[in-house]
Amino acid sequence: MRKFLFVLPALFFCATATAANYRAALVADMDTGRVLIAENANDANYPASLTKIMTLYLTFDALEHGRLHLDDYLIVSNAAAAAAPVKLGLVAGSKIRVEDAIIALAVHSANDVARVLAENLKGGKEGTFASLMTRVAREIGLSRTNFENSSGLPDDDQLSTARDIALLSMAVYRHFPAYWKYFGIRSWTYNGKTYTNGNRLLGTYPGCDGMKTGYTNKSKYSLVATATQNGHRLISVVLGAENKDIRADVSTRMLNRGFEILRNGGHPVVKHTPVQTVTATPAPTSSPIVQKYATDAPHAASRGGVGVQFGAFSSTDSANSMLARIKNLFGVNGYIEPTGTGLYRVRVAGLTESAAQDLRNRASGTGIDCYVFH
Repeated sequence: MRKFLFVLPALFFCATATAANYRAALVADMDTGRVLIAENANDANYPASLTKIMTLYLTFDALEHGRLHLDDYLIVSNAAAAAAPVKLGLVAGSKIRVEDAIIALAVHSANDVARVLAENLKGGKEGTFASLMTRVAREIGLSRTNFENSSGLPDDDQLSTARDIALLSMAVYRHFPAYWKYFGIRSWTYNGKTYTNGNRLLGTYPGCDGMKTGYTNKSKYSLVATATQNGHRLISVVLGAENKDIRADVSTRMLNRGFEILRNGGHPVVKHTPVQTVTATPAPTSSPIVQKYATDAPHAASRGGVGVQFGAFSSTDSANSMLARIKNLFGVNGYIEPTGTGLYRVRVAGLTESAAQDLRNRASGTGIDCYVFH
């Protein structure tokens, strides 16, 4: 397993007029894992929508292992549709493509979509997904983080630190580089509406290519930002800023100071404070914890092969009606899978890819809305 080395000054950041207007800050070298500047980096804070970085980490893991595909569709439950703003406003029983779900989290920080991912990836229960998030957090070295939901909506027990969030973000970058591009999307149009990324440093700070914003009343304004200059990639984390201007300003100054330190030989300045060295070991994508997530996930692999889903219904009567209809029309035996959120999926599994595509085409030809899942 590859290691990230964190050198954590207990306190370092020039006192400024805005210093009292945020709670924690950190800048680290993403290539080596060394923290160059840290202020209150181990203090517990509410992560708000920075939580979605872990939700996306687990989504990318599912994609990497073939349990999910960018063109798959996810079912929206009643609970997900009822999530508090910010959200896309998805309707219960509708579907959203996996890639759109990823972008909705990275750009718009949509709470309804975070719950859709959690429920579809972990047996229809956001609570069990949150427990998985915490277990994987421990596995990749996040020692002071606890998750209670997939979105970051307020929960007094949902806590993290600037150091842990930096490590999580670096784990995403190192483990799933193919998907890093989603954090740098500046705007995105979905169903005729355009959403703008809340990370102000995108397009304004030289070399910035991501990553994520967060806000709740208790957490205040937070920002993770990454940038590359002169062959060096840095990550900054700012937690608990009083407003958007402060989080962007502090992040900018942290990155500037970080790049300055590297230009001057890479030695952090520590004011009469011993340097604490912490070695964190991120889990590889073959981690037993992450693989347990694979076996728990409600995908066709549990029944073998590829499958076709013929909708999700709010009652067992409706689901049974569809089950009988596909049996009558196509001579196939399906099954009903409760999502745990009030919906019942009608599925046929154990097919080859070609058989699944053929069944989908035949069903679509009769007007039945369906899709292939893996």
